[in-house]
Amino acid sequence: MSKKILVVDDNEDLRKELKDFLEDYDVLEAASGEAALVILRRANDLGLIILDVMMPGISGIDVLQEIRRTDPNLGVIILTGHSSKDVAIDALKAHADDYIEKPINIKKLQDAVERLIASKSGEPEISSLDLMGKLNKVKRFIESNCYKKIGLTEAADLVRMSPKYLSRVFSEHMKVGFNEYKLKIKMREAKKLLTSTGYTVNQITEKLGYENSESFICQFKKFEKDTPAQYRQKIKKKK
Repeated sequence: MSKKILVVDDNEDLRKELKDFLEDYDVLEAASGEAALVILRRANDLGLIILDVMMPGISGIDVLQEIRRTDPNLGVIILTGHSSKDVAIDALKAHADDYIEKPINIKKLQDAVERLIASKSGEPEISSLDLMGKLNKVKRFIESNCYKKIGLTEAADLVRMSPKYLSRVFSEHMKVGFNEYKLKIKMREAKKLLTSTGYTVNQITEKLGYENSESFICQFKKFEKDTPAQYRQKIKKKK
């Protein structure tokens, strides 16, 4: 699991304090729920988010719910200045991994961070991976970021390869090109959304990171020989 942590809190002093205490980690900061979602919608290798509940604009619970829709395996610790059980229950219902009350007990937070990162860890460091290990990490990166706009450069940076070299060895060993594999994963998610949700085609277009529905429909039809609407109707008839 990545040691990159995103701290989301509208209190700048608290963010800086947490960054100092978490010096063993690569800490990013966001001052609002909106700013956090901008970071989360980009390709990233975050391992954990420390998220305040009460913020102007989008609340921490709303951010958490969006995280769970797009990246269910990402570790999340909720911060709350309210000791009421209702806040904790809301956080746990939205599938937070842990919650810490303010004023923050730093030792308790550090222990929670270490425990959560250890519990979700299962991947060795990049430097210890062989070529196939790095390619499999790239595959998992594509799959976990399928709702975001990612490219060869981001994937190459992740495994410390040049984009040109990664493109070549990915095609050679995976028997499919990087972009083709990325499209395959997007289409898999598109089919899942079409069959298991009530999202419109426009909503699915936006979720999957396409600029417009025409582009999404065109790619889907090339892949499935049907438009998204036709595919959804066909599946409904089979049930």
